[in-house]
Amino acid sequence: MTEPAPMPPAPDLFSDYRLTPGVADELFDAEGRMRPVWRRFVDRFSRLNRDEIAARFERGNLYLRDAGVFFRQYSNDPLQEREWPLSHIPVILHEDEWRGICDGLAQRADLLEEVMADLYGQGRLVRDGHLPAELIAGSRQWLRPMVGVPPRGGHYLHFLAFEVGRSPDGSWLVLGDRTQAPSGAGFALENRMATGRIFPERFPRAHIHRLAGFFGAYREALQRLAQGPNGRERTAGILTPGPHNDSYYEHTYIARYLGLMLLEGEDLLVENGQAMVRTIEGPQPLGVLWRRIDGAFADPLELDPSSRIGTPGLMEAVRLGNLALVNALGSGVLEMRAMMAFLPRISEVLAGGPLKLPNIATWWCGGATERGYVQENAARMMIGPAYACDLPFDLGAESALGGAFRDGGTRSIADWLERDGKGLVGQEAVTLSTTPVWVDAEDGGRVEPRPMTIRIFAARTPRGWRFMQGGYARIGKTGDATALAMQRGGSVADVWVVSDRPVPQETLAPRPTPDFHRATTAILPSRAADNLYWLGRYVERSEDAIRLIRAYHLRLAATDNPNDARLLRLDEFLTGYGYDLAEPVPAALIDRLEAARSCAGKVRDRFSTDGWAALSDMLKTARRMTTTAKPGDDAARAMSVLLRKITGFSGLVHENMYRFSGWRFLSFGRALERADSLAALLATFADAEAPEGSLDMAVEVADSVITHQRRYRVETSRDTVVDLLALDADNPRAILFQVQRLRYLAEALPDARENGRLTALLRAIVPVESALLIATPAEIDTGRLSALRGDLAGISDLIGAAYLR
Repeated sequence: MTEPAPMPPAPDLFSDYRLTPGVADELFDAEGRMRPVWRRFVDRFSRLNRDEIAARFERGNLYLRDAGVFFRQYSNDPLQEREWPLSHIPVILHEDEWRGICDGLAQRADLLEEVMADLYGQGRLVRDGHLPAELIAGSRQWLRPMVGVPPRGGHYLHFLAFEVGRSPDGSWLVLGDRTQAPSGAGFALENRMATGRIFPERFPRAHIHRLAGFFGAYREALQRLAQGPNGRERTAGILTPGPHNDSYYEHTYIARYLGLMLLEGEDLLVENGQAMVRTIEGPQPLGVLWRRIDGAFADPLELDPSSRIGTPGLMEAVRLGNLALVNALGSGVLEMRAMMAFLPRISEVLAGGPLKLPNIATWWCGGATERGYVQENAARMMIGPAYACDLPFDLGAESALGGAFRDGGTRSIADWLERDGKGLVGQEAVTLSTTPVWVDAEDGGRVEPRPMTIRIFAARTPRGWRFMQGGYARIGKTGDATALAMQRGGSVADVWVVSDRPVPQETLAPRPTPDFHRATTAILPSRAADNLYWLGRYVERSEDAIRLIRAYHLRLAATDNPNDARLLRLDEFLTGYGYDLAEPVPAALIDRLEAARSCAGKVRDRFSTDGWAALSDMLKTARRMTTTAKPGDDAARAMSVLLRKITGFSGLVHENMYRFSGWRFLSFGRALERADSLAALLATFADAEAPEGSLDMAVEVADSVITHQRRYRVETSRDTVVDLLALDADNPRAILFQVQRLRYLAEALPDARENGRLTALLRAIVPVESALLIATPAEIDTGRLSALRGDLAGISDLIGAAYLR
C-alpha cells in the first residue's frame, strides 16, 4: 500500500531549523530533502501543539525522576546529583544504515582484539615498527604484569563502545574507541523507557528495534564465562568504584536488570588464587567480573599501589585463570587517541585490508618533547574550517571529543597537541552532524539543530559480536553548541533504529519451559548487609530524634518558657546526642538523614526505587525546613511533616521488601536501635529525679498514649509506663517486643546454630529476653536500663563480627 505523502513540518515548530553550510544534518540530506526515515515521525510530531508537546515531555521527565535516574556532577560536594538531561526528540536512523555502521565496527572490534592480544603477547606490532615502543611503554594503561597472561575464555575484549559521528559528506567516522570500562548502556535503557512515555503510539514503537535482546545475549555470555571447572556455576558481578562515581546509577541499574551482584573492591578477597565474594555465609567463589573501574586500580598489590578501590591479589586470580574480567586488565591502552593514528596501517597488516569504517585523522608526532617540533612541520598538516576541539581530546571523558566545539578558522595540527604516552599527538578537528532538538522559548519552544555523536555498544557472544540497536546519543548544549559532555551541560537522546516493517518484540525474559523451578535467593555480600543494618539504625535514630524534637517544641509553644524543667531535661538529653535545639531543625538531624540515605545509596541495586525516592524526598524537605521553620509551634509542625514522611518510608519497607537476608539485617538494625532508644528514654524520663510531666512525655514520644489510656485507665505512673514501654511483648514500642524480634531475626540468619548449639549472637540475645520476661516494673530501674543498653551494644558487636566483616 502506498504511504500517503507526509505533511510538511509545521513552520512555527521548525522555523529556526536552519542548516549550516558544510555541516551534515540527520533530519535533512545534503540536498535539503527530509530523510525518509524521519518523515512519519515529523508528520505526527508536527500535529502536536506546544501544550501537548510540553505535556508529553513532562511525562518522560516524570518517569526519570520517579525512577531516580541521575548522573553525578563532579564538584566540591561528592554526592551532588543532577537530573538526567534527556533531549526528548530521538535521533532516528534506518536499520540498513545502522547495519552498515555495525558491520564496520565489528571489523574494528576484531582488530582491537588482535592488537590487544599482540601487545600482551608476542609484541610483533612494536617489534615490526607498526606501533612505537615509546607510545606503549609510556602509557600508564599498559599494564606490564598482564604480559604473557592469557585471558580466561580466550578473549581480552567482551564489551565495547564506539563513539561515531557523521562527516560533512554523509559518511560515518569513528571518533573514539572505549575499551576500558564503557559507560552508557544502562542509561540507554532509561532513555528508551522515557521516550516510550513521550511517544507511546504503536508507530513508531512497533517499528523500532528493541534493546532487550542485546542485554539478554550479553547476560548469557557472562554466565557462560563465569562457569568454573566441570561447568559448575560461579557468581558473576559488576565491579564498581562506588557511589561517588558519575555513572554509579547505571551500575546499580544494570546490576538489577541483569541480575548481577554489584560489588566494590572491599567486597572481594583472594584466597589461594581464587577471587571470592565476602558474604554473610562466608566467602563464595567468583567467576567473572564486569569491571567498571580503570584496570590500574584493580589490584594495589601488583598495579597501582595508591588504589583504594581495588582488591589485593586480583591479578594473581587472573594470572591463574580463576577469574575472567570484562574487559581484560590493560585494555585501556587501546583508548589512547594516538592509537587511532596507527589502526589504518595495522588493519592492512592484520586484517589484509582497510578499515571499513575509518576513524578521525590522527597524527603521532613521535617522541618530540618540544611543541616546536610539530610547529616546524605544521604546514603539511593544515585543517580546513571545522568545529574544533578546544580542550584536550580525552576518550575517557564524558564527551568522546573531550571538550567544547566552536566555529574555527583554518588551524594547524600544532594547535591541537597533547601528550600521549611519552610523545605528542594531534587530531583533526571534526565537523559534527546536527540533529533536531527541542528548545524551550517564551512562545513555547521550537526545533533547532544541535551537534551530536552516537555511542554504539557491542557485546561478544558465542555467535560473534552483537550490537545494541540504538539507544544513546550525545547532544550539544542548548544555547551553546560547544558542549557535548553532561558535566559541561550537554544532554543525551534516545537513538531509534527504525525498520520499514514491524520488528520482533524481544524481551529479557527466558523462554517458558515445562518444568518451572523457583530461583534461589541471591547471596548477600557482607558490605551490603552492613549498609542495610545501619540504614535501619539511622532511620530509627532519625525517627526517635524527630519525636523528641517535636515534643520539645510543642511544650515550648505551650509554656513559652525555655527554662521549664521538662524542656531543660529534654535539651540536656538531646544535646548528649549532638542536637542543638536552638536550631528548629537541628543540623545533627540532617546528618542522620544523610547517613541513612548514604547507606541506601550503597545498596541501590537491592533497594526499591520508591524507598529511595521517599528517603530523598524526606531529606530534601528537611533541608528546606532549616531555612523556614521557627521555634515553637512552627517547628513542631515541621517535625510532624518529617514524622509522616519517615513512617511512610518505614511502611514501604515493611509492606514491600522481600523477606530475604537483606530485609532481616535492615530490620535487625531498626529493632536494636529502637530497643536502645527506649532504654535511654526510660532511663532519663522515668528516673526518680525526672521532673513532673516526664512520664507523660515518654509515653508521647513512644507513640503509646492511646494504648496507655485504654490499657491502664489511670494517669501515668512509673510502673505503668515501664510496664508498657519495657515489658509488654505486644507493644511494638516496648523493649521486650524488640528484643524478641532480634531473636526471631537472628534465628533466620545463616548458621544460626553450630552443631545444634546457639551461636554467640543468639547466646547474647536469649538471656536479655529471658530477664525481661520475668522482670517486674519495679526491677527495671535506671541502673538496670543502663546495663541493658550495654547488652544491646554487645549484640551489635556480635552481629558485626559474625556477618558484617
